[in-house]
Amino acid sequence: MTPTLMPQPAAAAAPAAEERCDRCNATGKLRVVLAGGGELIFCGHHANRYAEELVKIAVDVDADPEFTWRGTELTANPDLLTN
Repeated sequence: MTPTLMPQPAAAAAPAAEERCDRCNATGKLRVVLAGGGELIFCGHHANRYAEELVKIAVDVDADPEFTWRGTELTANPDLLTN
């Protein structure tokens, strides 16, 4: 089996003020970089709502400095994740 080569994802930067949530168009608070090279922007509500799933698929995340993301706690304590 030949391993699949994936391009290195760019380092994530916190969403700019004009960037909007991919779910509801509110102000972006969290940028998630995916293994395939794509990225998602979420508002605070949706970032925390989907934190458990995002922790599992993200290769890099960056949050607005004034935003506390629930995924940070989940990353530090993997026992909190449900299967």
